Amino acid sequence: MMGNTVKRTHVVGAAVLAGLTALALAACGSDNNSTTTGGGAASTGAGSTSAATTSAGTKITGSFSGAGSSAQQQAMQAWIAAFQQQNSGLTINYDPAGSGAGRQQFLAGGVAWAGSDAAMSTDELTQSQKVCGTNGAWDIPVYVSPIAVAFNLPGVTSLNLAPATIAKIFTGAITTWNDPAIAADNPGVTLPTTKIATVHRSDKSGTTHNFTDYLNKTAPDVWTHAANDGWPLNGGDSAQGNSGVAGVVTSTQGSIAYLDDSAVPQQGVGVAKIKVGSEWNKPSAQGAAAVVSASPLAAGRPTNDVVVDINRTAATSGDYPLLMVSYGIACSDYTDAAKGNFVKSFLGYIVSDAGQQAGAQAAGSAPMTGTLAQKAAAAVAAIKVG
Repeated sequence: MMGNTVKRTHVVGAAVLAGLTALALAACGSDNNSTTTGGGAASTGAGSTSAATTSAGTKITGSFSGAGSSAQQQAMQAWIAAFQQQNSGLTINYDPAGSGAGRQQFLAGGVAWAGSDAAMSTDELTQSQKVCGTNGAWDIPVYVSPIAVAFNLPGVTSLNLAPATIAKIFTGAITTWNDPAIAADNPGVTLPTTKIATVHRSDKSGTTHNFTDYLNKTAPDVWTHAANDGWPLNGGDSAQGNSGVAGVVTSTQGSIAYLDDSAVPQQGVGVAKIKVGSEWNKPSAQGAAAVVSASPLAAGRPTNDVVVDINRTAATSGDYPLLMVSYGIACSDYTDAAKGNFVKSFLGYIVSDAGQQAGAQAAGSAPMTGTLAQKAAAAVAAIKVG
């Protein structure tokens, strides 16, 4: 059985953390008296800085908690390690309880910030005014990552799955691995008669939200359900968090699951290629980044609430539209100065070049660059404290 520490290629060991600390030093050590967010120009691939101190030059101290996205967990561990290294006397706790649970805790005032793989709904934006004041909370992009379709099928090392085929598998229209639709996607591959066991998230999950949105946009005739944090169908196996799903798919022959690419187990599990235009593409940070860079921002959102409207039908060569843009949810205004300075400084580090590279090293995510990085940095800079 695969436990919570199982990963494919992105385990954060001592050597990697040492590299992350060096990144933090590069980002913070040269500008200890600057503001916490790095304010103006944002990341375009190199050269931006992010200070780990307040504008008064005081180190961030105290104990602060966040909760939410389990997809962010590996990157979050790296961000916390590097940021605490630069701020002795600082303790950061993060509970990877799932995006829905994180938003719920944040809206109840229980955590300083939340991680979420789905942006706040209109109702949640309104609710956030109770804990954040008139301007409410903002979604600030911090993490871009492909979502993998992982399978456990001994003897099959490579698998192609078109969007409609994936949708039919997860609706239960396809129940065995040698189904003609799967065979049509995989000419020349000998497929077993093994019964398919689908695995989905049991908790309210931003990964589920993105996966169901992808199916709805790419196979609408098969998958008729709108994007949702909760799994909309009965049946199948389920588990909490990306690590829980990884454990079930590892221990269950014939299983198939969706999970953040960083959480795919290292052994015993394959990753399907999905059909994108005329290509069959595996998940990649580059493919996800290309789709995000060509996707517009969602319309009708508040100023500094930076939400990407992902183009799920993108089909340029190399694209991988089964992905998530994951957010840091923060108040636009913190009356508690200590909490506000921490959130502004910590998120400022995360969206900086150094923070994005640290996340990429730890989780294989796609560092934000260009316009999205600029808007994320500007949103952090606009957070009011005190």
